[in-house]
Amino acid sequence: MFDMIGNIFRNLTSKPATRKYPFEKRPTFKDTRGCVGGVGIDDCIFCGICSKKCPSDAIKVSKDGKSWEIDPYKCVVCGVCAEVCPKKCIYMDEQYSASTYNKENMKFVQQPKPAEKADQETAQN
Repeated sequence: MFDMIGNIFRNLTSKPATRKYPFEKRPTFKDTRGCVGGVGIDDCIFCGICSKKCPSDAIKVSKDGKSWEIDPYKCVVCGVCAEVCPKKCIYMDEQYSASTYNKENMKFVQQPKPAEKADQETAQN
């Protein structure tokens, strides 16, 4: 019983072991896989390797529409898509995704470049 009294006084005089979470947030660790941060859509060549390697089939790549879509609720945050991308345009964010009320997919569409617009207009005429 006297050993316990020593523990009580030691705990009363030391600082708390936990953080005051909403006010003191712990920084994330290096190389934490929080969520898919996004896509450098201008660098993407729409090869589709990321969608083929995705184990949960959360990524859809459309070469014709030059679009890229991810369902964040199917994603298992494994990071394979970011590893296999030949242009490294997919990146993982260290912060975890926040909770939401509405389920929406992240959709990225590549805008045509000015030279491509001119080529398309001359092809139509």
